[in-house]
Amino acid sequence: MTTLPPPATELSADEARRLALRAQGFLGAPDRRAGVRGVLRHLGAVQLDTISVLARSHELIPYARLGAVGRRTVDDAYWTDTHAFEYWSHAACILPIEEWPHFAFRRRAYRNRPHWNHHLPEGDYDRVVKQLREEGPLTATDLGGAKRTSEWWDWSGTKVAVERALMYGEVVCVERRGWKRVYDLAERAVPAALLHDDLDDTECLRRLVRLAGQSLGVGTRADIADYHRLKAEQVDAVIADSGLVPVTVAGWGRPAWADPAALETVPRGRHRTTLLSPFDSLIWERARTERIFGFTHRLEAYVPRQKRVHGYFAMPVLAGGRLVGRVDPAREGRTLVAKQVTLDGPKAAPAVAQALVEAAGWVDCTNVRVERVETPDLREPLARELARLLD
Repeated sequence: MTTLPPPATELSADEARRLALRAQGFLGAPDRRAGVRGVLRHLGAVQLDTISVLARSHELIPYARLGAVGRRTVDDAYWTDTHAFEYWSHAACILPIEEWPHFAFRRRAYRNRPHWNHHLPEGDYDRVVKQLREEGPLTATDLGGAKRTSEWWDWSGTKVAVERALMYGEVVCVERRGWKRVYDLAERAVPAALLHDDLDDTECLRRLVRLAGQSLGVGTRADIADYHRLKAEQVDAVIADSGLVPVTVAGWGRPAWADPAALETVPRGRHRTTLLSPFDSLIWERARTERIFGFTHRLEAYVPRQKRVHGYFAMPVLAGGRLVGRVDPAREGRTLVAKQVTLDGPKAAPAVAQALVEAAGWVDCTNVRVERVETPDLREPLARELARLLD
């Protein structure tokens, strides 16, 4: 760890929490004119995932901040007119197209990578690039097939080639169609003013650290590194020149850095009440979520059923700037089913009910049914609030 300059200011834990909420778009009036694209630019990265319960995670992210924005509107905002591209950031993420130059360091690292999990058959790479040049944009299926067998991991040579080209930056994912990536040549899909790898690794990292700090509001080195999955030493090398300022946060126990613009005004405004995707960037990093909200969050979709505590796709409930419960949702026709609900006491019932009813309306459900409440004594307060809102 490099020697740190003295902190610019001291923040209480509550001040840090509110800075984080505002930076993530949950405190204050949302910028509805900027819409989904504004959310993407503000966050810098929106994670993709295959799981779809109420909706896919990249749809849940703008919904959580803007309310019931149409799902078709969400996809159009991401993929039309070259406003975004998909690449490896925190995970597989939708990124603002302006960020293309900043990931040159990662593209170079992939080009110099000596070992890969999948063998690339000779000639397949050039064939795929040629086909995209002549016919693109295309899916892996269009290019000749994504798999050799039915096993999910058994990629065809075509799939290996096009994914390698994606990581190198010669190919870009321009949209998801039926959850399949649609590939095109980067030279055709990325605006000419952005299609370059001129930034050296240090400058790429410096910019990504600064942007991560802005999207977080305030964070430790680990928080900032996790945002775009950088290494700790990469953050250390550039953070002093990133434009972020050192701060101390009561109770954090570790040095932190903040966006200086965020420190200029006190976070004020209305808090959003909503269900959160488990892949929401507000709660990406478990240690940060526990530190800021005193809330332990874990995705249990890949945990054996008998070992799950809160459910397959338990969605934290945000209300009043706090995480006040969890809902494991499902859909049965026009009914949103809360298979399991956890509430942080009776005062959380109105907020959880509000979040459930709003989510139900967004996915065209007309009813909400609660199956199990972790604390049985809280079932009646929740049922009463739901009945009031649905009446």
